[in-house]
Amino acid sequence: MSEKMKIENVSKIFGPKPKSIIPMVQEGKEKDEILAETGHTVGVYNASMSINQGEIFVIMGLSGSGKSTLIRCLNMLNKPTGGAIYVDGENIVDYNKADLKKYRQDKIAMVFQHFGLFSHRTVLGNVEYGLEIRGVEKEERHEIALKNIEVVGLKGYEDKYPDELSGGMQQRVGLARALANDPDILLMDEPFSALDPLIRREMQLELLDIQERLQKTIIFITHDVNEAFKIGDRVAVMKDGKVVQIGTPEDILDEPANDYIANFIADIDRSKVLQANHIMIKPNALVSVKDGLKVAIREMEENGISSVFVVDRQRHLQGIVTIDDAIEGLRNKQTLQDVMRIEEFEIVQADDYVHDLIPKALYSKYPLAVVNEEGRVIGFILRVHVLAGLTGDEAVRESEEHQEIPANM
Repeated sequence: MSEKMKIENVSKIFGPKPKSIIPMVQEGKEKDEILAETGHTVGVYNASMSINQGEIFVIMGLSGSGKSTLIRCLNMLNKPTGGAIYVDGENIVDYNKADLKKYRQDKIAMVFQHFGLFSHRTVLGNVEYGLEIRGVEKEERHEIALKNIEVVGLKGYEDKYPDELSGGMQQRVGLARALANDPDILLMDEPFSALDPLIRREMQLELLDIQERLQKTIIFITHDVNEAFKIGDRVAVMKDGKVVQIGTPEDILDEPANDYIANFIADIDRSKVLQANHIMIKPNALVSVKDGLKVAIREMEENGISSVFVVDRQRHLQGIVTIDDAIEGLRNKQTLQDVMRIEEFEIVQADDYVHDLIPKALYSKYPLAVVNEEGRVIGFILRVHVLAGLTGDEAVRESEEHQEIPANM
């Protein structure tokens, strides 16, 4: 991925003489102490991060951590006290008013927590508002607005007013309005926190679906660790205005930087964060549909397993054969295709969540076959992999794996 935005040593301090406060922060004084002594508030201090083109980058933290202050620096609603913010190689902190206006119109858009819709405008009127401000002709802005209304799943609601919509639908309008300007970067400041849990989950999935189609660079703010780890490609955790750790959800789960991070993620539901590709093992033992039973038996013997997946030349799954069926078939002069089982195993996608694999793993007689978008086998999952994924205990995986492979595979 190419770098879209680079944040270098950004600080934002509120008060009459913000630059004078930086030495106090450098000395290690806490936010509350600085506020009591000087009346200045440290919103963000020395934040640095790189955000890639097309990723969902989540900034997570509790109230007062500085996450919302930082995101407002990214569109210059808050001008940083110090540091630089590069977008496509240009430092936006140095922009004049004309440059900043163009940047906000062409490159960046924001979705707010409380929707910010105009009550006197219809859905269509709200979505096309930004285009109207830019002077886009009526017919063209109608066309663009209608397209984005459809993208967020509100086709047929163009003539409704905000008070006729549910909270989730209103947030979809806000998202469509932001997308209508076709921004490179989408800022989302706790956009789903005002929604009830069910609609919130629906909107998280909707955002992931939209991102898969549009591939925008999304910077998403949340205080909810489960939400952050569900939607984020990478996550930055903030505390007291400082960035504490940056990494993928798996990195942070596996190696929390300090006790604060460890406590922060203690109650997270790992099964709703980890996916099949995170816990699978590579399929070292596979046989071709054109191979004979002797090849299949040798493959199982060499790998110490009691069943093996059968694939075609493109590695598309055709079936599974057990050692007992293979030996019996050899005695009866049958082929591999005669004895392989076709419908007795489960196929899962690489991005399926572990939470959804639990019932399949518990009740399947065979390993779960993991396939990619082209349907090619890329791995398999044993019951113990699911359990280890839930507990994060590598010792469980290592100690039990050798016992379970012969029995289940």
